[in-house]
Amino acid sequence: MKFTHLHVHSHYSLLDGLAKIDDLIKRAKELGMDSLALTDHGVMYGAVEFFIKAKEAGIKPIIGCEMYLAPNGIGNKNNTELDRTRYHLTLLAKDGTGYKNLMKLVTIAHLEGFYYKPRIDMEVLKKYSKGLIGMSGCIQGEIPQLAINKGYEEARKKALEYENIFGKGNFYLEIQHHPDFKNQEIANEGLIRISKEIEIPIVATGDIHYAKLQDNYTQDILLCIQTNRKIQEKDRMNLMDFDLSMRSGEEISKAFKHVPEAIFNTQKIADKCN
Repeated sequence: MKFTHLHVHSHYSLLDGLAKIDDLIKRAKELGMDSLALTDHGVMYGAVEFFIKAKEAGIKPIIGCEMYLAPNGIGNKNNTELDRTRYHLTLLAKDGTGYKNLMKLVTIAHLEGFYYKPRIDMEVLKKYSKGLIGMSGCIQGEIPQLAINKGYEEARKKALEYENIFGKGNFYLEIQHHPDFKNQEIANEGLIRISKEIEIPIVATGDIHYAKLQDNYTQDILLCIQTNRKIQEKDRMNLMDFDLSMRSGEEISKAFKHVPEAIFNTQKIADKCN
């Protein structure tokens, strides 16, 4: 079964992603993949470079962005815990309209919503959702966070809200494989249950931040620079226990053999994005 990576960060996810565009495309070719997405944090700096180089390499480029979503609205910047909260949401351009709307969302996020990070909110998303495919994001997405902290019903309600924004068949519940992280399993179980009960499709992603596993130490240094911490400090942000490399389709498929539709849907989404 073919697999496409749809949640991918390059070095344009500043001080967070490590891999350069060339590294990502080279790795995808090594793994025999024929399509790949780019979803940097809050920005589209790499979109044109990625599009051109992927085409040259015979890989179908899928342009996207992992947006930051403000639950309290982009106009509120009052240094409260709610205003500092930023949920992650993965967006992919399905067509030319979607590409223009994605650029519009990123622009608004920087010029109107910027508060620590470039942010959008649900109202802005509703206005510019046409031509986009939405995915619920990593563990920091709103629906996974609700599944972990508030329970199934709250997560289910929010999933329906997102589906209404993007339209039936254009919103997917995103599951990831990080077995050492208990909360990821809780989120996955909730998302799979929602998918089965209300027929919102699921999709498996890898949340790539570097090309190969041996790059994880270098990426950890980037995080230390970003957070102004030292490598030796123990009480700091550390993702060394997470495999954020570009894993093979076989490896991801094995991890989600109990939900093969999550693998199949990666290719279904790739086919939709032109």
